[in-house]
Amino acid sequence: MEIKEARFIVSNSKVEKCPAPDRPEYAFIGRSNVGKSSLINMLTNKKSLAKISGKPGKTQLINHFLINDEWYLVDLPGYGYAKVPKKERLKWEQFLKKYIVKRENLYCLFVLIDSRHKAQPVDLKFMEWLGVSEIPFSIIFTKTDKLKPEELEANLKAYEEKMFETWETMPGYFISSSQTGAGKEEILSFIENINHHEE
Repeated sequence: MEIKEARFIVSNSKVEKCPAPDRPEYAFIGRSNVGKSSLINMLTNKKSLAKISGKPGKTQLINHFLINDEWYLVDLPGYGYAKVPKKERLKWEQFLKKYIVKRENLYCLFVLIDSRHKAQPVDLKFMEWLGVSEIPFSIIFTKTDKLKPEELEANLKAYEEKMFETWETMPGYFISSSQTGAGKEEILSFIENINHHEE
């Protein structure tokens, strides 16, 4: 799939104010500073479609982008950022979970994981909730260019072993790098296949 057009539609914190659910929707989520905005910009060939911030916890709204007039790409707030007041964090989590569960046209949620780190409890817990809630999701391992091939392989193997403690099968995953463009073709092909299948 080639992304010819990507335009910002709306930002909000209320699921009810999201665009009409008349197109397939793919949302991106992950812990703060996982490289979400960089990945979205890499996938869409736009350097500043999603705002990149050096300050974790910057994205606090649901951001909708319309891709090729065919489907929505959604940038969701990061989770698990400790420096945000607990009350604020809980409020975010509530509206995020409401969006994830209620959004009928959400075809897949991409959970971004920093490939350099071992499995984090906050990510494992979140994915477990997705599984229990029967939300379709895939993992995208980010920042893979910062690891040597053997380091990446070892990290992925360790991650799989951790997942198998609670999962019977490993959820589908992609290897990506916003610096090298790795994973772009695979992720966009995956989205295109689902869109065609659902037509």
